Amino acid sequence: MHARVTVLEWKMGQKHEGMEEMIQLLHDRIVPTAKQQQGFKGFLGLLDRRGGKAMAITLWEMETDLRANEASCYYRAQLAELAPLSDLYTTPPYREVYEVVVQE
Repeated sequence: MHARVTVLEWKMGQKHEGMEEMIQLLHDRIVPTAKQQQGFKGFLGLLDRRGGKAMAITLWEMETDLRANEASCYYRAQLAELAPLSDLYTTPPYREVYEVVVQE
């Protein structure tokens, strides 16, 4: 199994602005679309309200599934969903990919 971690960090002084909107967006649009992708195995949304940092972790059955949906328009379309909040974060969302070595 593999995981993609997408990180978003808020500007100082704006750490709470837009967070609820982002959470609603995850529930209403991003997660339902992710569930339709081949090899999708799960989604975790993590939020540090005080620190102004959010992480979206998607789990994929195989690395080829993760890479295939990045090669398609899926991942870019998901990031575009966050564009209305772009004035609130410090840098564009960035991602990292990991192999899942332990899952309980």
